[in-house]
Formats: sequence, structure tokens, C-alpha cells
Amino acid sequence: MGSMAAIALAGIKKQLSWNSLREVCDVTLRTTTMVMFILLGSTAFSLVFRGVDGDRFMFDLLSSIPGGVPGFLFLSMAVVFFLGFFIDFFEIAFIVVPLFVPVAQELGIDLVWFGVILGANLQASFLTPPFGFALFYLRGVAPPEVTTGHIYRGVIPFILLQLLVLLLIIVFPGIVSFLPSLKL
Repeated sequence: MGSMAAIALAGIKKQLSWNSLREVCDVTLRTTTMVMFILLGSTAFSLVFRGVDGDRFMFDLLSSIPGGVPGFLFLSMAVVFFLGFFIDFFEIAFIVVPLFVPVAQELGIDLVWFGVILGANLQASFLTPPFGFALFYLRGVAPPEVTTGHIYRGVIPFILLQLLVLLLIIVFPGIVSFLPSLKL
């Protein structure tokens, strides 16, 4: 739907040509290929990791973190937030998240809620320097007089707001996940 709408808009603005369509298809193919190679690489990594019982080691390590559920949530959110500084969603989703989900399930954490806080956490981490992906998207559309330093300083309130939202998601809906006997 999105690609059809983009083609229609380009046609309406009289910017649609076979050459531009070919370029867009080439970029789309390259991006899709890159994502597929990331998926294949992470799958190969996961198979080798499981083959040497790395998943069992990580499960035992993560499930024995002091503090139980709050300790696990703090560590997993800190790791995902930090990794979001440097790598994109696909690597985190295909390599790191599968290590956390079995532990979250074992600890009795609602997996839908866990997915929501992971998503909110990733969104906040993609705004952070030095390699916040959202910052690079903004840099690409900002006028030349707006420097990268301006963007880095300007994003601080938004990072704090995202972290506040993450905290609210954890504290309020999380209470229901921690206390199954509480029926609301």
C-alpha cells in the first residue's frame, strides 16, 4: 500500500519516470537483501550458539540475576538500550531478544507487555548518540545550517521523555504482570 501510494504521489507530482522507478526498486532490493543477510547471519549465529549450549548458559545466567523480575528487567532494558546506541533493530531483534524471552517467560513476565517495553526501549535508544538511527534520518532532511551537534543537543528532551514513558509503562502495567493474583 505504501509503495503504491508513493508511486501515485510521484505520478501526481509528475516526477514518475522509468529511471526513477528503476532507482527506487534498486535501493529497495539492496535494503531487502541486506536485511535478509542479517537474518541469515543471525540464524547461523543462533544455530552455532545453541549447538555449544550458549542458550542454556545465558538462560542460567540471566535467570539467576539478583533481584528476580526487577533485576532481570533492569539488566535486559539496560543491555537493549545500550545496544540501540550502536546497532539497529534487526540485530537486536534476531540475536538479543531470543536470549531474553525464555528467561522472561520462566520468570512469569507477560510476553506482550515485555515486547511493548522492549519496543519503547528501542525507540528511546534509537534517539541516542553516537549512532542513533533516528538522528541520521533527521540529519538527512535537516537544512545545512543545522549541525549534527545541534541535533544531538536538541534530542536530549525527547530521550528523557521516551525514558519517562518507558518507566511509566514498566511501573503501571507491569504491576499487573508481577502480581498475577491482582485482578483489575
